[in-house]
Amino acid sequence: MDDTTTPEGVPPAEPIGDSRRDRTAVVVAVANQKGGVGKSTTAINLGAALAFMGERVLVIDSDPQANATSGLGIDHGAVEASSYDVIVGDTPLEDAIEPTSVKNLFVVPSSIDLAGAEIELVSRMSREQQLLQALQGAVDAFDTVLIDCPPSLGLITINALTAANEVLIPIQCEYYALEGVSQLVRNIELVRRNLNPQLKVEGVVLTMYDRRTTLAADVAVQVREHFGDRAYRVVIPRSIRLAEAPSFGEPIEAFDPMSRGAIAYRALANEFRRRHGSA
Repeated sequence: MDDTTTPEGVPPAEPIGDSRRDRTAVVVAVANQKGGVGKSTTAINLGAALAFMGERVLVIDSDPQANATSGLGIDHGAVEASSYDVIVGDTPLEDAIEPTSVKNLFVVPSSIDLAGAEIELVSRMSREQQLLQALQGAVDAFDTVLIDCPPSLGLITINALTAANEVLIPIQCEYYALEGVSQLVRNIELVRRNLNPQLKVEGVVLTMYDRRTTLAADVAVQVREHFGDRAYRVVIPRSIRLAEAPSFGEPIEAFDPMSRGAIAYRALANEFRRRHGSA
């Protein structure tokens, strides 16, 4: 496990430049139609862990609840442009990107306006491809783009799946963990067949794991049997510090780098990088 990603203090983010690594940016939709499974927590903290490892990361908050936005210290009521303006208002993606307190980590914030985007998109041409069009050429400054999806299978999530290369599914270690996931996988397959032939389920992450309970272990076995190698070996523990960090507007890597949650997300980032050949 790499503990070199815990510097003293967090440097301010640098302006977006034109320099890029040779590899193409990976665009990942963090999706599950169930709420409260750790989508925003995973987008924030996987993104931050990758950024601390030297990658340039963009988190796109496409959830009207704006948890990823506030969890990265951005006041969604004060931003000039949000993901709503990008998806519905034709604002260039570059104009909506905000730096965070973490070097190399940037965010396209969300706003409550996004709640009405589903209705506004219905009558638009290529309504499923608005985010894809916005991303064209705009993600070249980044190594990884993480799209935090809303807890639904509506047009905003379809836009994210159409724009992404792959899907990361957080699954909570609780009863009914796999409930609805089969529907999500079917929708991913529909998007792959009709809109985005490159889309694949990159992985499944077990979240809120409580090692004291047999239930968590049983759910982990069930998920691994169902998804095989696509299930990450790293599990994210249930952690008070992990739950506290968003109220301070910081990812766990900055808030408490020696906590169990930070260690787990560093390990997840290392496994993610190995899967993508960048470790």
